[in-house]
Amino acid sequence: MNIIRNDWTIPEIETIYNTPLLELIFKAANVHHQYNNTAEVQVCTLLSIKTGGCSEDCGYCPQAARYQTDVEVQPLMKTETVLEYAQKAKDAGSTRFCMGAAWREVRDNKDFDRVLEMVKGVNSMGMEVCCTLGMLTGDQAKKLADAGLYAYNHNLDTSKEHYSDVISTRTYDERLETLDNVRKAGVSVCCGGIIGLGEQHEDRIKMLHTLATLPEHPESVPINALVPVKGTPMQFNEKVDIWDMVRMIATARILMPKAMVRLSAGRTDMTIPEQAMCFLAGANSIFAGDKLLTTPNPSFEDDNAMFQLLGLTPLEAFKGHEDHHHHEHGHCHN
Repeated sequence: MNIIRNDWTIPEIETIYNTPLLELIFKAANVHHQYNNTAEVQVCTLLSIKTGGCSEDCGYCPQAARYQTDVEVQPLMKTETVLEYAQKAKDAGSTRFCMGAAWREVRDNKDFDRVLEMVKGVNSMGMEVCCTLGMLTGDQAKKLADAGLYAYNHNLDTSKEHYSDVISTRTYDERLETLDNVRKAGVSVCCGGIIGLGEQHEDRIKMLHTLATLPEHPESVPINALVPVKGTPMQFNEKVDIWDMVRMIATARILMPKAMVRLSAGRTDMTIPEQAMCFLAGANSIFAGDKLLTTPNPSFEDDNAMFQLLGLTPLEAFKGHEDHHHHEHGHCHN
């Protein structure tokens, strides 16, 4: 079995990334088979708990206040409404529930207190609870952990070099700092990126290098294909080629054998054979439910039909994390 490595070099990753496609898929499928149950796919649901009106200028994002998009600004949702959504997601087969708030950073106020209540609520339903709320201090990460947070999502989006062409209102190092705060609080890290932001292949390789050389690999690595949104600076970006998606997934799988590699945004445009290639190349997590924050997503029904066709089963909550520190917080295991 290949050992888990955190010392990958850029030339090594470049060689993997540029492997002839079918051979790359074959290699990635082998690694996937060694480390994971290839029939199990984690089903996650993402809900936007506070939408739009964000002060950041991420070039891809319809929630930035400075762009004229069709996204309506909505304040933080009420806890009971969020818990109703979580219950629906659980009933439909999701085992991870992620809550996203369009904030630049978390502020210690009533809104954050409400999010902590939501985290406690979803955790007590026996689901893995994840949040993505922008930048976090160590203290805030600790509060979320104590409330029962299982995972925190904070994407790198692209390479450090290309980052400033996409976002100017914060730095790459601030991203890494938040990831460090999350890790120190004992919370699982969900961190990946987006392809189709006008980057070069070199940028994709560098982003994977940053992820694969973190002191610990992220437990979850979302690979998103840009969904261009009217009104954003990237509205006319070219559609990402499915084979670029497969190449990214396969490379991520080889570099980070145990990570959940998540097929995220852009799945709506993929046929079932295209998604099957992604699963073969090592994807073992998807977002389900009809919305991905503010962009469309396949329905639970469509996904269930695909799972049956491909012989995939949804991964149970907390699987493989029996020793996870969150047992201290009284997780219920159904």
